[in-house]
Amino acid sequence: MTSSRPAGSSRLTRRTVLTIAALTGTLAVTACSPSSSGSSGSGDGGSGDVTLSVWSWRVEDEAAYKKIFAAYEKAHPGVTVDFKAFKATEYNKILATGLAGSSGPDVPQVRSYGQLQGTVAAKSLLPLDGKVDLTGWDENVVASAKGKEDGKTYSVPLARQTVQMFYNQGLFDKNGIAAPKTWDEFIAANDKLMSAGVTPIAVGAKDDWTLPIVHEVLAGARFGGKAFQDEVLSGKTSFTDPDWVDSVKVVGDLEKYMPKNVTGVAQTDAQTLFSAEKAAMIPGGSFDLSVLQKANPAMKIGIFQVPPAPGSPSGSAATTAGWADGNFAVSAKSKHPTEATELVKWMTSKEFGQMVNDDIKQISAVPGVDPSDPLLKQMSDNYTNSGSPYLLLTDFRYGSPSGTDLLGKGLQEMLLGSKDAGGVSQDLDTGIKTWFKPSA
Repeated sequence: MTSSRPAGSSRLTRRTVLTIAALTGTLAVTACSPSSSGSSGSGDGGSGDVTLSVWSWRVEDEAAYKKIFAAYEKAHPGVTVDFKAFKATEYNKILATGLAGSSGPDVPQVRSYGQLQGTVAAKSLLPLDGKVDLTGWDENVVASAKGKEDGKTYSVPLARQTVQMFYNQGLFDKNGIAAPKTWDEFIAANDKLMSAGVTPIAVGAKDDWTLPIVHEVLAGARFGGKAFQDEVLSGKTSFTDPDWVDSVKVVGDLEKYMPKNVTGVAQTDAQTLFSAEKAAMIPGGSFDLSVLQKANPAMKIGIFQVPPAPGSPSGSAATTAGWADGNFAVSAKSKHPTEATELVKWMTSKEFGQMVNDDIKQISAVPGVDPSDPLLKQMSDNYTNSGSPYLLLTDFRYGSPSGTDLLGKGLQEMLLGSKDAGGVSQDLDTGIKTWFKPSA
């Protein structure tokens, strides 16, 4: 994410009270014919030319976005796209201020699912129903773009994010280790790496937003993935379910394979440990791939799904959790709503989707486009074949406290030794129930 880091990383918030509630938290596309110059008559300086301001929190993708929008400008004479990226930790406040006033973007990058709702409630975005067509898209992806109360579409999903374990193929080969297919093989690999003086798993627990992702990567199969989601949403079970509690315990049990004093290690530190080849594995999102590749181009990176831990529900298999993230919307205060909507509509095209895959190195939300990067394609295929929703993000961010915030802080406390898995799970369940109502 996220988040994107998931989505749930250092993401968005704002000054308007409702927008702050919506964007608070710590983390694509259909072809349209070229527009004519000044199609809406709202041109800059009366010339018919229009400049559209697009804002994002993805500083690391700035060059890719400028390349993508140059292609859009070429096909849409008279339209200039001014792309601006802001530091992720500051973006929430900057965007909230911009959307509440007159200095904001025409096309903001916005959060998804629950984190979108405050922005919608503040009436900061234009509804896109009848203007963009998301027919045939993954339902889990489309849900990320909708208002919870009115069911209207307010954004176009950019990417399908997935979480998985990255590993250093060279370190694995050097230590005679293959990507594990069973839990015993996974533990044996960790033990062998630790004996060789290599930190097995790089985790940055100082940033609590990363910990729900770590939990999904290490223990998604242990709590039951999609099957558990169905039961907890219907009220048939809760986050005090023994399978969920034991999945939280898995993270604590694996702490010995993480960096020493892991709660003092930032996510950027964890990435540096991996890129410097001092750690052999790092749990992360598909959005991390380009960052890791750029940090050490010589490293051969692989990915795998962590096998189910002992005691996993009957029939449980390795799974890849996913969600939609990085959506783009049209500001209600845009001076060029027609052109801005046309740009966002283009983001549902296969042309844009392929560039998201190839240039931004994220899995496009647009159906029918395949990543050219083999690792990105493997992530996409894993989600297609054995995917499950990242449920604390997709379903438990519609109220406060959010599921990801509660679990992130709880896992941090567990790693600090002040709380056990049962306590973490109980606090999560109690916090969620202050606003969540089962569907049954």
